Amino acid sequence: MEDIKKNLEAVQEKIRDAAESCGRKAEEVTLVAVSKTRNPEEINTAIDAGVTDIGENKVQEIMDKFEAIKPVKWHMIGHLQTNKVKYIIDKVDMIHSVDSMKLAKEINKRAAQHEKTMDILVQINPAQEESKFGVSIDGAEELVREILANCENIRIKGLMSVAPIVENMRDVKPYFDGVKAKYDELKNIDDPKLDFEYLSMGMSGDFPVAIEAGSNLVRVGSAIFGERDYEAYRREQEAKKNGNA
Repeated sequence: MEDIKKNLEAVQEKIRDAAESCGRKAEEVTLVAVSKTRNPEEINTAIDAGVTDIGENKVQEIMDKFEAIKPVKWHMIGHLQTNKVKYIIDKVDMIHSVDSMKLAKEINKRAAQHEKTMDILVQINPAQEESKFGVSIDGAEELVREILANCENIRIKGLMSVAPIVENMRDVKPYFDGVKAKYDELKNIDDPKLDFEYLSMGMSGDFPVAIEAGSNLVRVGSAIFGERDYEAYRREQEAKKNGNA
């Protein structure tokens, strides 16, 4: 667990260096620690070390861990199916991955049932990769305006994107720059349900470049918790199902 604390300090230092290199303050950048496949003990260690925001990719993991985690802000950062919105609508503080009107309407419906306003980010797929979700940069405004017109219980807090995987980290900057330009354009829409506060770009492999491009929220997992052992996680889940854990 000591490694988590050291890794977190190293990530925070990189955030500080990246922010200062472009004339910004580290405090302007929100760090979301991505806890995919991590157990509550690991997550709580990160929280004790200063993490204030946790991001999960899967609804089931949020449900499994929610009660065992210390007070923290929860972010749903992975693809969200409409039939699973009801399970997390009362648990997460923000949903990063809204990429369709169908999903937005379901979030709006469930939020209304809980008498809350759900903060969301609209997800952009800047390289239009078939393996990733998100609207195109050119299609972002249409979706934003449609959500604003039809979803009273949603507040749009900004944009989120996942850059393509590249060999040279610097090669992702044009994609980040494109999303930042669209962010700057859309934030001027005059609507009380639009409050652009977050540009969620950058993960473990490219967050310094994302910060340089203007990101103020980075989603970092393996750089904090170490490389994921998916096989070990699978075995652990199977043991729980069988009543052996």
